[in-house]
Amino acid sequence: MLAVASPWEFQAHPEVWTLVLAIVGLGWWASRIGPRVLPAGVPVATRSQKRAYVAAVVLLFLSSDWPVHDIAEEHLYSVHMVQHMSITMFVPPLFLLATPDWLARLVILDDGVSSRILRRLSNPVVAGVVFNGLIAITHWSGIVRLSAENGAFHYTAHLVLFASAMLMWMPVVSPIREHRLRPPGQMLYLFLMSIIPTVPAGWLTFAEGAVYKVYDDGFEPWGIGVISDQQAAGAIMKVLGGFFLWGVIVVKFARFAKGERAERAARLYEPGRG
Repeated sequence: MLAVASPWEFQAHPEVWTLVLAIVGLGWWASRIGPRVLPAGVPVATRSQKRAYVAAVVLLFLSSDWPVHDIAEEHLYSVHMVQHMSITMFVPPLFLLATPDWLARLVILDDGVSSRILRRLSNPVVAGVVFNGLIAITHWSGIVRLSAENGAFHYTAHLVLFASAMLMWMPVVSPIREHRLRPPGQMLYLFLMSIIPTVPAGWLTFAEGAVYKVYDDGFEPWGIGVISDQQAAGAIMKVLGGFFLWGVIVVKFARFAKGERAERAARLYEPGRG
């Protein structure tokens, strides 16, 4: 049996600390520059935006640093899947919701070259194809093995996935309203995003034998065997990711229906009508 390091042995990840500190630094910069570019009395960020920012930073740090990173990279693919769910499904929309409209326009130079590039990359078709293509590639056994054996590649892969997830979520929760789809389009878009991942999820759940040999290292944290681990990973990808997207669809449908009813009521009782 191979000797493996304990997942509870502390391992420093300065690249994660640097990224998180850079994001915190950007938040601090926004809090300082906001009063200079906004009219007097206009808040730099709303209370809900501040909460979303704190939640995104904390969740990004917890899912990327020790011990989650080390267990995910070296021992349990199911934890690896939870990590991927965090950096693609939960953290990106939180950061977008946390970004004020004025800051987004200031950073991307609204109506400039960067704005046109962002519009093309965040086009629903382009963003959806790129994101799901990367999800499929990162489940290829060769990529999984390289990710588990090479920390720098693992970190880079997560950055690319995170960036593609930010683009994927732009049509739904972009801080710039013009970049979003209309509510019916958002719901259809999220529905399609929930269907595509079922292919690798089903493959993981029903595969016979160990799909990723790198995780079959003879070490079973909490008694979780390699087959149970990959079945749990498939279930997490399908159930956790799918339920989350469907939850967003339900909320958006309820809000859309409420808005439509209010608009019809306003037209019905408009002054001058019988």
